[in-house]
Amino acid sequence: MGLREDTLAILHYENYKRMPVVHFGYWTETIEKWHLEGHIKDSEAIDVYDNSPNEEIISERLGFDFNWNTLFAGNYGLMPQFEKKLLEKLPNGQEKWVDENGAVILIKPGVVSIPSEVGHLLEDRESWETHYKHRLMMDSSRFDIAYLEQFKTTEGRSKPTGIHCGSLYGNIRNYLGIEGACYLQADDEDLFDEIINTNAQMQYDLVEAILKTGAKPDYAHFWEDICFKNGPLISPSVFAKKVGPWYRKFSNLLNSYGIDIISLDCDGCIDSLVPIWLENGVNTMFPIEVGTWNASIEPWRKQYGKDLLGVGGMNKTVFARDYKAIDDEVERLKRLVELGGYIPCPDHRIAPDAIWENVQYYCEIMRKTFG
Repeated sequence: MGLREDTLAILHYENYKRMPVVHFGYWTETIEKWHLEGHIKDSEAIDVYDNSPNEEIISERLGFDFNWNTLFAGNYGLMPQFEKKLLEKLPNGQEKWVDENGAVILIKPGVVSIPSEVGHLLEDRESWETHYKHRLMMDSSRFDIAYLEQFKTTEGRSKPTGIHCGSLYGNIRNYLGIEGACYLQADDEDLFDEIINTNAQMQYDLVEAILKTGAKPDYAHFWEDICFKNGPLISPSVFAKKVGPWYRKFSNLLNSYGIDIISLDCDGCIDSLVPIWLENGVNTMFPIEVGTWNASIEPWRKQYGKDLLGVGGMNKTVFARDYKAIDDEVERLKRLVELGGYIPCPDHRIAPDAIWENVQYYCEIMRKTFG
């Protein structure tokens, strides 16, 4: 039994040989810091992204088994994207850019943070029809048949590999902005529905086309990021009504291909959206950010039972502290692992305050603790 088989066994409440030590990648600044400290060679500090050769080298040196974000996919976004360009340099040192989604953003060179959005090209039906609708149409050029050949067999597959199913609302949040999406629901509900349905239909058609090539994923995965520390950026009732049915349609398609682990990446406090996802076939929460709200799979399991699975929930802030903090965190994880259907993973990408030796120690202790 290898890593792939162990992972799938855990998420099906079956016997397994050992718990894999899983991660979710690194901040670019983390790689830069570790490179300056001498832990990473010059040749290894470039092109470090999910499942790239250099990421795998670094992860193996730290002691991780694999990145949960091991996926194959098509192009689920705007096609073509907008040209990213500088619009203006401001007196305070900030720069105003238009990004690939048509959002106008403010950034300050040298400062690492999420950019402030100060405007959006998508505002109304005219801008939708002129600039966006044609960019969200299904086209065979959205996926590469030759690339997908390697995924047509699971024989020899050493780690679980998923199919990325896109984003049913997170992308729309990016196109409209948070305020724009809220206002549009009231100002032009028909347009709001059309944007959701056009985006979802294209992604559904793309997933179906990929599966029809014979590519065999071990699980499916969505990205959303539509919550913050106090809850979702969309009303749960609106989300359930307008987006929930699309998740059900996707899960029915995936189930028909034998895919019964459907994972979803959403940051923030997701508690009020969990039942909507679960009712519509999305059963694996990730990365379960501990955050200031102390997220954990435990209360969800008590509320929703064994149908709800999880990957994540390890408080990555201990990487900046000491071995004692790591020991305490792994001890806390024991109770969660005993619930079954759960794999610990740092609760997002490993941040620049992480100490290299602490991450190595975590991997070592995880392996010793969980076998």
